[in-house]
Amino acid sequence: MTELERLPKLQDADLKDKVVLVRVDHNVVKKGKIIDAYRIDASMPTIKYILEKGGKPILMTHIGRPKDKAAGTIKVSDDNNVLSIVDYLSKNYSLSCAVPEFEPCGDKGYAGIDSSVIKAPLDALKGGKVDIVYLPNTRFFIGEEDKGELKAAFGKELAGIADVFVNDAFGSWQPHASTVEPVKYLPSYAGLLMQKEIKHLVDLFNPKKPLTAVVAGSKFDTKIKTLEVLIQKVDYLILGGVIFNAYIGVKYGISIKGISDEDLQFAKDFVKLAEEKYPGKVIEPDYIVESDTLEGKVDGQNRIHKISDLKPKTQLNYILDIGKESFENKALQDIIAKTETFFINAVMGLVPHFTEGTIGMYSLIDRNKGALKMYGGGDTLQEFKNLLPDLYEKSLDDKNYYFFTGGGTVLTAIEQGSPWNLDTVKALLEKK
Repeated sequence: MTELERLPKLQDADLKDKVVLVRVDHNVVKKGKIIDAYRIDASMPTIKYILEKGGKPILMTHIGRPKDKAAGTIKVSDDNNVLSIVDYLSKNYSLSCAVPEFEPCGDKGYAGIDSSVIKAPLDALKGGKVDIVYLPNTRFFIGEEDKGELKAAFGKELAGIADVFVNDAFGSWQPHASTVEPVKYLPSYAGLLMQKEIKHLVDLFNPKKPLTAVVAGSKFDTKIKTLEVLIQKVDYLILGGVIFNAYIGVKYGISIKGISDEDLQFAKDFVKLAEEKYPGKVIEPDYIVESDTLEGKVDGQNRIHKISDLKPKTQLNYILDIGKESFENKALQDIIAKTETFFINAVMGLVPHFTEGTIGMYSLIDRNKGALKMYGGGDTLQEFKNLLPDLYEKSLDDKNYYFFTGGGTVLTAIEQGSPWNLDTVKALLEKK
């Protein structure tokens, strides 16, 4: 039996009249407003399934980073509470929600699940007066990100208000109290979204070849482990962002403004690895866009360079995009055309002003109609939606497109070498 077959699934659960604690990833709020509802909508099949089977769901998610780790304080604020999500569920899905109102313990956040506060919302849920109880931001609670007794205590309190636990928060891979602790006390299952995400992770680890990965980032050090693993597994690797700038700066002896010495050292090690062990795997776009300023695309202050025309020791200002001329290169077009599986976690330029590289890359990939195209979450998904809205809408109904809700989770799984090494997934398998 494979791990995917062993995974305890929501469809196996007895939900009738059970209070079901559901960890979702609705981390979509900034300054009190929803920035993109994709993750909420993606979780709705699980929520609807629980309701249809007679379950009574309690939802919980983290939002943002309200904890000041240096000071040890937690700021309970309207900027990152769940009220805008509750409003969205009401307006778009006609679901009534009760939100318990706990009192903060000074500047330390909520001490735990106060029984006197949770009783009324739970009674309303069990009595059918509301469809859902939505707990406050889990990171408002002292125990959520703790690693010791507070974590264990908060996890046990969460389990104590429910009969069943469902983890549907693929994007929340960290082993926090709300993602792993309830598994110790309750019958526990992977939600429908979690199952779908894991299945596509398995497809990424066992792809149809050739496999092409497109990865970008604002710092090399945050992606170096992923890149070191990816270059072993992929047939082709295309870089973007500061990662690509550091790479070509080291490889061609070019000085590019805004790249740290630390990133240059990581790039130096990666260039050596790529050239000595995996020659030909890194595919370089031909053209780059230089800008004299980070303030925007100012007339007369940006220009296009062909990389092969630049001489060693050339000094450039900020490189903020891949030139659209790169996508006219037949060698690059041929690689994209013959690829069977894509993994894309990349915005190629500095948005919102430098977008030609991202538009060009995504459009070229779309021309390969038969390949499986898996996009990471976060900025990658948001910019796809913003820059190519018509293609994005069409791709939602295309079986050859898949958008992960958690790009960081995918990168973590790649670094760990398996989708089954994620702590949240391991907890479910061990419970089984």
